[in-house]
Amino acid sequence: MCHSQSLLMPSITTRFRAKLFRMPGKGGWTFAPVPKRHAPPVMHGWGRSSVVASVDGYKWKTSVWREKSGRTLLPVPKAARGKKGDGDTVMVRLEFNV
Repeated sequence: MCHSQSLLMPSITTRFRAKLFRMPGKGGWTFAPVPKRHAPPVMHGWGRSSVVASVDGYKWKTSVWREKSGRTLLPVPKAARGKKGDGDTVMVRLEFNV
């Protein structure tokens, strides 16, 4: 099976609520922390794992990554979060292969 097919047919789907936070500084990204029990295993360099993410129903292909602290983060673009931002709660769905 090629890599693109594996993203279309993920083997794990998980759902959770997350509180968005914005990295400080100009142009700081907004993230949803992924609870440990919902985090995919690291599959690529820099602690990255490819996923199909959905936030409040907006779906896209992206990656999550694990910080040195062990925390896993999902970057959430403006298109996915709409008017929500730092401190707001969203419903997250992740699909990935193990």
